[in-house]
Amino acid sequence: MRAAVLTRFGAPLTVREVPDPAAGGGEVLVEVLAAYVAPYAAEVFDGTRNYPLVPPVVPGVGGVGRIVHVGPDATRLRVGDLVWCDATVRARDDALAPDITLQGWSPRGEGGARLARHLADGAFAELMRVPTENVHPLPAAAGDDPARWTALSVHAISYGGLLAGGLAAGETLLVSGATGNLGSSAVAVAFAMGAGRVVAPGRNQAALGLLADRFGPQLRPVGLTGDEATDRAAMSAAAGGPIDMVIDLLPPSAPSSTSRAAAMTVREYGRVVLMGGVGMLGGDDFALPYPWIMRNSVTVRGQWMYPRTANVGIIRLLASGAVDLALERVRSFGLDAVNDAIAYAAAHPGPFDRTSLVPPAG
Repeated sequence: MRAAVLTRFGAPLTVREVPDPAAGGGEVLVEVLAAYVAPYAAEVFDGTRNYPLVPPVVPGVGGVGRIVHVGPDATRLRVGDLVWCDATVRARDDALAPDITLQGWSPRGEGGARLARHLADGAFAELMRVPTENVHPLPAAAGDDPARWTALSVHAISYGGLLAGGLAAGETLLVSGATGNLGSSAVAVAFAMGAGRVVAPGRNQAALGLLADRFGPQLRPVGLTGDEATDRAAMSAAAGGPIDMVIDLLPPSAPSSTSRAAAMTVREYGRVVLMGGVGMLGGDDFALPYPWIMRNSVTVRGQWMYPRTANVGIIRLLASGAVDLALERVRSFGLDAVNDAIAYAAAHPGPFDRTSLVPPAG
């Protein structure tokens, strides 16, 4: 098969022939129809983000495809099924705290690295080997435009964060990082889950305007100044009432003060979910006052990715149209143009901009 290979950090990906993967017990072989290209992929491949990928490796986080082969443990999946391949691979020998690797992207800790050595290659290829439990059926309509459905790579993450925070219908949510690719997803998914109001802070006025136009008066945009106290007051005022939950999805380049300003708008007994990259590349620590957390009975939770069941939930939201994929701007590239796709994704990181790699011809 043909695949895009990261041969070393800082080098362009190389498209070349590699051996076909062979699926064993507990695994499924999938023909990749489309794979998501993250806006920050260039920072992963040039080494800026210090991801523990080990070249040579076929990268790519998640994909849409058709099943070519199923293992003996599969009882519902069939050859020819259209499926979503979730990249969040969990070890099977610890139910409480499983080691995790993001297939083709980033393992967590030594246990995750061991898992990645067994299942390293991702979706930037014609074929992909995937654990059986990571394969999820898609509606037939997804086959008409699989590139558009690669947005699952984004929406599943934001959905997982909202589930972690227990977002309930009618609640007011603040999305820290709302103008970005992932943050704008959280806005859309939150409304699909029944949020009554969403506060959307950001510096990008054009992106704030796009969100306001799309979601109407339930969306409360807030232009950030960079002054922590001023921004906190503005976000609280925009909510028009108590903020029940804050989800932080800011990238590593964002200062911790921006995350803290957003987090401290949450009401007494409110919830704060941290899913972004603040502090990953250095900078000041994210510090919340102990007395404020304790006296206000605030819950602060970190969440990396999402539980397996979240895949089913987000697929339902997309299939129903509650999250409208038709409104997203999608640009697709063939496998030979993988480096063009990476550059395009980096230049288009805004709300509802999606870049997809389509391994088959076309």
